[in-house]
Amino acid sequence: MFKNLPNLLTFSRIILVPFVVLAMLFENSVFGHRLAAGLFLYACITDFFDGYFARVFSVQSKLGEFLDPIADKLLVGSVIVVLVHYGRADLFPAIAIIGREILVSGLREFLSELRVSVPVSKLSKVKTFLQMTAIFILLLGNKGSGLTFMDELGRWSLWIAAGLTLITGYVYLRVSCKHFKQHG
Repeated sequence: MFKNLPNLLTFSRIILVPFVVLAMLFENSVFGHRLAAGLFLYACITDFFDGYFARVFSVQSKLGEFLDPIADKLLVGSVIVVLVHYGRADLFPAIAIIGREILVSGLREFLSELRVSVPVSKLSKVKTFLQMTAIFILLLGNKGSGLTFMDELGRWSLWIAAGLTLITGYVYLRVSCKHFKQHG
């Protein structure tokens, strides 16, 4: 039963992406804000539990290793683009976050061909948590929460997450550089 649970959670996160975006289209609706934030929160919870269950029940799979980062990037990238479109997130942190994800994906692919694995650092886990928290706050916003400071809190949180995103991206690039030198 537990063998497929992590992959099912990852698939559910991928399937959820268009529904989060559709909920965001109800920009002027309290319900739209709350629905988008709730769906995004569910996706964040599945992101935690798919990895947790895979480790606890020793059911890691190549499919899961492949799909998990794709699900994360689809979710975060899609939502950030729509947030920027509606003027609810600033362009620079959005570009930093999406750009770093593309860079790290490319580096991971290069390193996997060399059979080099770079484990996820604790700082990267903090970055992911802050990024997801910032996006959740932005999705909920003033309108969905009824609080007048949520939009601003979300914007600042996204800037902080983008700063950590750049730092972790640099660390990953630095670790990768020694392999570039060895393999030309």
